[in-house]
Amino acid sequence: MTARELDAAGITDPGLRSAYTRCRELNARHGKTYFLATRLLPAHRRPAVHALYGFARWADDIVDCHGGDTTVLERTAALERLSAELRHGLATGDSAEPVVRALADTAHRYAIDPAHFQDFMTAMRDDLTVTDYPGYTDLRRYMHGSAAVIGLQMLPVLGTTVPRAEAEPHAAALGVAFQLTNFLRDVGEDLDRGRVYLPADLLAAHGVDRELLRWSRDTGRQDARITEALKAFEALTRDVYREAVPGVALLDPVSRPCIRSAFVLYAGILDAVADDRYGVLHRRAVVPRRRRAVVALDGLVRIAHARIRHRSTPPAALPHRPGPHHVPVRAGRAPLVDKEAAA
Repeated sequence: MTARELDAAGITDPGLRSAYTRCRELNARHGKTYFLATRLLPAHRRPAVHALYGFARWADDIVDCHGGDTTVLERTAALERLSAELRHGLATGDSAEPVVRALADTAHRYAIDPAHFQDFMTAMRDDLTVTDYPGYTDLRRYMHGSAAVIGLQMLPVLGTTVPRAEAEPHAAALGVAFQLTNFLRDVGEDLDRGRVYLPADLLAAHGVDRELLRWSRDTGRQDARITEALKAFEALTRDVYREAVPGVALLDPVSRPCIRSAFVLYAGILDAVADDRYGVLHRRAVVPRRRRAVVALDGLVRIAHARIRHRSTPPAALPHRPGPHHVPVRAGRAPLVDKEAAA
């Protein structure tokens, strides 16, 4: 966390500054795509985003990263200790645990609904015992807590030009779209952890089951049935991105470049998966560094324009765009945010 960001956010207490810095480190280490996009936000909003994502990364570490060294009971106990600390932090606005302290401060500053954090912890508990999902409805129920609420937590920090409730469905959809993208990219790694997030009925429709996925992972060989199932999951994910698109235009203009960049970068992962011929069981697809640089530069240009417009437009005259915008979709590619909506 840079001193400039903390100063801009009015965070002066040394302990609290240290807590936010810890969250930034977690976000930078685990979430390179979204960390890059976060740097496009106004400086005073970045600490809050790092607190939200830093906490999520920390909880995820308890569920996943200790899997080889601890039992499910030990991880469950660790998660329950975190949940208790979270409840205390949200109730008091303070915590002895740095990551929770920063999160509690952010939640109080931006009046974030505490239920969103409890729903997230419920999803984390599910990850300790649930290893697959019969259908997409079951997966979406899990993703309410693991992904949709992340979008809902972010919304007060980003700001909107319409009543928050109007933007919430799109924010939730974007959180889900990001996680579905991760599920496709990480299908091989998740399989090694004993989990399959691709719905069983979608896999079965293409003649695929866990055993076939395991065979492909172990042998390094691809199978046409698996490829078709992955294509179907990609198409499903792109549909969710389309649900999310109209929400970009409802955000505070100075926040749109950040979310647009995250949108384009995450959707670019789907393109990378397709370009790699759906080899995600054997290797991770990544967005090329040059593409990331182009998106970041575009975001910087949009920020400059948004800030100029924001300074020159009286607050009462800021544009409200309550309706969805038409978004052209390239064949076989991710939907793009139209320029007017994302400016």
